[in-house]
Amino acid sequence: AKVGLVRVLPVGAATKGLKGEALADIGDMAESGAVAISDDGRPVMNSLLMRRAAEYAATFGLPVIDHCEDTNLKGAGVMHEGTVSTELGLAGIPSAAEEVHVARDIALAKQIGAHFHITHVSTAGSVELIRAAKKKKLWVTCDVTPHHLTLTDTKVIGYSTNTKVNPPLRSASDVKELVKALADGTIDTIATDHAPHGIIDKELGFDTASFGIVGLETALPVVLQLVHDKKITLKRMVELFTNGLAVLSPRNPGTQEPSHGFKKGSVADVTIFDPEEKVTIEASRFYSKSVNSPFDGMKLKGKVKYTIVGGMIVFNDEKGISNSLGR
Repeated sequence: AKVGLVRVLPVGAATKGLKGEALADIGDMAESGAVAISDDGRPVMNSLLMRRAAEYAATFGLPVIDHCEDTNLKGAGVMHEGTVSTELGLAGIPSAAEEVHVARDIALAKQIGAHFHITHVSTAGSVELIRAAKKKKLWVTCDVTPHHLTLTDTKVIGYSTNTKVNPPLRSASDVKELVKALADGTIDTIATDHAPHGIIDKELGFDTASFGIVGLETALPVVLQLVHDKKITLKRMVELFTNGLAVLSPRNPGTQEPSHGFKKGSVADVTIFDPEEKVTIEASRFYSKSVNSPFDGMKLKGKVKYTIVGGMIVFNDEKGISNSLGR
């Protein structure tokens, strides 16, 4: 609120200390303004504990945002398990590690009627499970990242740690199904899973480097490439970038219609962009203090010209960032 660059909506922990051992104080967090609960990148392995968290959250109208991953199946894996991981000699993370937890959450959604949001979906199997759940009108929503829509595990060849993400970059067939799910409405929204890291965390061997990449500053041109390639429409892309709040808002289970707020009298939170302007991704020029991006050097089309928050221009392509602190 002080900086005024973006609206920040807090997500409360599902378990104390994100340890997956005991429920966090969900009620207190809900009353303080939390819009959802999640243990972020730490999956809740205990299914009974997850059930209780979801039941408790549901009484306050909060969804559970889940990073779906079976840590036992993941083991010491650092990239997608497949031909490429075998060729590179890197421990793999099987698709099943994600899919068994997606199936678990869907089963809980059916059992208790709570809202589960599956974040950063990465496999064709997960898409199939979520699509089936939606056909049954279960309260299950999901998002996908720009990098999982556009990059495959072959990008890891060369061992660049800027391609190390969790969930990992998957196969070409997985990417194909994710893009298809964007177009048919199975995937509700796009989220960057923005995970900046310092050089000290990334300039290590692939096995020991941190997972995660900078996602915010490259999201628009990366996803616009799908529009230019005629895989999704521009209208659909805008919907995917702007209906995140609709996904988190309380609504009737099975309802998939987003609520659009771009109308006279609504709060002016607007991004103005040129979909045709050519750009070269230069990580060294990011506003972020971190430069861990697998898109560095890519030539794409699509550039943000203005960002407006609460009716105030906070970013101008020619002048840069401006806010109440003068940064």
